[in-house]
Amino acid sequence: MSTIRTGLLTIFAISLLSPLLAQNTSYQPDPKWQAPPEAAARINPLAEKPDAAAGGKKLFLRNCAECHAENGSGKVKKHAADLQLPVVQAQSDGTLFWKITNGNPDRGMPSFSRLPEMQRWQLVLFLRTLKSAPQENNLAPISLR
Repeated sequence: MSTIRTGLLTIFAISLLSPLLAQNTSYQPDPKWQAPPEAAARINPLAEKPDAAAGGKKLFLRNCAECHAENGSGKVKKHAADLQLPVVQAQSDGTLFWKITNGNPDRGMPSFSRLPEMQRWQLVLFLRTLKSAPQENNLAPISLR
């Protein structure tokens, strides 16, 4: 009976730690990488077309997953943004679009201005589908970039 109990406790502990292990805990936001107010205020023209996020996912897997991981956790490269974190998700669509368009060479984020505008908006729609695993037992959110 004690072996079963030990196994269950191990599984429980792993389930609690999984959200922490699945994210880029070294991610720190670049305070200098701010979209201009007019860019941040832009509205996603595809906001009323959530089905367009499927195309954004394809674009993400082709262009972004190399650094940000397929789930957006940023676990692939040390300074890659964890796109699941609330600090990222709280940014406006216009801000995310601006960041995708302009990149951040100081942090290794390339510009994706070569992608057509509507594809960049599709990426923003897809980014909205990335969410952190729910924190259980009052675990504090992990560090933000």
